[in-house]
Amino acid sequence: MKFASQIINGLSLGSIYALVALGYNMVYGIVGLINFAHGDIIMVGGYMVYVAMVVAGAPLWVAVLASILVCAFTGIFIQQVAYQRLLNSGAPRISLLITAIGASIFLQNLFQMMFSSSGKSMPSMITGAPLNIGSLQISRVTMVTIAVSVLLMAGLQLVVKKTRIGKAMRATSEDAGAAVLMGINTKRTIVFTFGLGSALAAVGSVLYSSAYPLITPYMGGMLGLKAFVAAVLGGIGSLPGAMLGGYLIAVSESLTKAFGLSKLTDAVVFGILIVILLVRPAGLLGKNTKEKV
Repeated sequence: MKFASQIINGLSLGSIYALVALGYNMVYGIVGLINFAHGDIIMVGGYMVYVAMVVAGAPLWVAVLASILVCAFTGIFIQQVAYQRLLNSGAPRISLLITAIGASIFLQNLFQMMFSSSGKSMPSMITGAPLNIGSLQISRVTMVTIAVSVLLMAGLQLVVKKTRIGKAMRATSEDAGAAVLMGINTKRTIVFTFGLGSALAAVGSVLYSSAYPLITPYMGGMLGLKAFVAAVLGGIGSLPGAMLGGYLIAVSESLTKAFGLSKLTDAVVFGILIVILLVRPAGLLGKNTKEKV
């Protein structure tokens, strides 16, 4: 039963990794940018819930809504201020990457100035009796995390495949120049993509804070990196790949802990990244693309 319990825990954490990895994949698919500030959007979302519930005394649904709105605004603000001019000027990718890292460090230090570097305890957000299946016990937090994540991922697939803005996202990802000629407002599409990815990160931060109720200005660093590994493992730019990668990475972590190798958990995660880059650089569900030199 310990093995089954670790698998369930891995699926719960993997759901969060998948939500965050979706943000990486959407942005990369649209503009070819690895937005390393995306991990810190998770931290912003966590602090917004803390401010709403602990400082202002608001109910959970208000806190979640505030977190989603603030994170979406933050993601769009970073895109407009930090990335848009570089994208318009055709700057090399290394410039965009350095800017993303700079935005990440800025957010970390800004929230350290605002809330100090000490951790803040989060209130209980998801309560209720656990589900007992024989000797296996599944907490309410785990059940809600998996259910919410699956619903959001399914909803995102519908948005991308069935809606007008989703078609615009796919067209911009395929060929931005041709999309403009077809009358698609690619700038608005990019803004929507950043906002949507950041909103998903906000939900991920709420679920993560429910399971691990302590937030710090640096909480998004490692979480964001592992979600990035999940995106690469599944196939950078592939939405189903982000989901698959998130679950595989988290289950690998949980099984590593189950075998008593907790100190090697991070090593296993980044070891998987090295192996997948050597064996299949495009990821499990990614497509090999050729670039003209």
